[in-house]
Amino acid sequence: MSDLLGGLSITAHALGAQQAGVQTAGRNLSNVNNAAYARQRVNLSDRTQIQTALGTQGTGVEALGIEQIRDSFLDANVTAEVSRTALLESQQSAYSRAETSLGEQVDRSAGSGSISDASQSTTGISSSLNDFFNGWEGLSANPTDSGARQVLLQKAAVLADKFNTSDQRLAGLQADLTSAVTAGVSNVNGLLKQIAGLNKAIGAAEAGAPGSAVDLRDQRQALLESLAKQMDFTTQPLAGSSGQIEVLARDGSGGTFALVQGDAVRGGLSFTGSGFTSGVPPVALALQSGSLVGNLTARDGAVAGLRDNLRNAAQQLAGSVNAAYNPGGTGTDFFQVPPASGILALNPALSYSTLRAGSNGDAGANDIALAVGALAGKTFSTGSGDLINGTLTGFIGSTVTGHGAALASVNARLTDQQSVEQLVTGERNAVSSVNMDEEMADLMKYQRAYESSARVIRTLDNLLDTLINRLGA
Repeated sequence: MSDLLGGLSITAHALGAQQAGVQTAGRNLSNVNNAAYARQRVNLSDRTQIQTALGTQGTGVEALGIEQIRDSFLDANVTAEVSRTALLESQQSAYSRAETSLGEQVDRSAGSGSISDASQSTTGISSSLNDFFNGWEGLSANPTDSGARQVLLQKAAVLADKFNTSDQRLAGLQADLTSAVTAGVSNVNGLLKQIAGLNKAIGAAEAGAPGSAVDLRDQRQALLESLAKQMDFTTQPLAGSSGQIEVLARDGSGGTFALVQGDAVRGGLSFTGSGFTSGVPPVALALQSGSLVGNLTARDGAVAGLRDNLRNAAQQLAGSVNAAYNPGGTGTDFFQVPPASGILALNPALSYSTLRAGSNGDAGANDIALAVGALAGKTFSTGSGDLINGTLTGFIGSTVTGHGAALASVNARLTDQQSVEQLVTGERNAVSSVNMDEEMADLMKYQRAYESSARVIRTLDNLLDTLINRLGA
């Protein structure tokens, strides 16, 4: 009879073990679309063995715990590639907005391959420069024509407006990028606090059962991947802890600095306006990837370069036109230097009646108009003290096409990087993600094992009934 009762105990433990397997398979299936979830497996093992008249025998099976199927190396690869992708995505967005701010389009129907050919530019500063110099050529042909004067002043006003509007848009883009970095830093600090909080919870949960806080580990990995979109970092286990990690960033000297150490945040992240620091006293961080660096480098690199080029072109235009329009410097300039606002402005004293085409006061004089019109083909050189290299329209064109080439390069690099991220994520998913076919097979396996254990209990119950209730009869 004791063997029958022992059999009941063994089978009861088997029911519990198979039930744990069914529950684990069900939990996996319920999270099949949860990207942050790593599949779980129940660990089954023999219970203690005992000595019997028949020899050493086991006392059944039991569930030792739930194991999370994760590879820390693959997780680290994914976070690194997510950070690199975020860098290029933020740069692509900024470059695209900067291109829109320039307002340039090229008519490719005539076969022109470059916007530096001003005759092929249909909008933007290049087109307005071409119209401006054509206006001077029109005035040189009809120096006394009031209509030609009005057209010229109108074209000049349009040109100044396009210079100023493009600069204002680029300035607004820089302000937006600064705001994005500031918001990103705030987001990073919030994520660091959450990671530290999960470290604390994992340490408490795994104090006597290492690796058991599987759901908390999933949440922490999801936060790490969110953090990777903002900045690059590395992680390592915290020595002497139960499941806790350190989050490390590279400092300016090439070493590492702990942003999170166990359940403590080491000062958080700060934005200085031109870089990032952390800790007390502040330590300069040398971030390499993530949207924080992407937005900052776009603001201070490509966008700032475009603004500098536009400002140099506007100053070169104003100085050159004024030198040709007012050669002695004693009369009225054409452009206001410095402008009252923006980067280019007409002299408010100008009107169609005071506009001069010639320098000697003769009605048919056109030497000034010819001199200004000739600036369209003049080649400037920074080596000679000028602010630009090449012609004015050519410089604007090369600025736009150079930015377009930079955007094309970022697009190509982003496409390649997205492929790499997908490949690395696929490798991680092959290990950690839920496979519905596998889980359904496990579910059936545990279900049949549970049914078999239940049938054994019924058999033992019948044997006990016979032994207790019917044997005497």
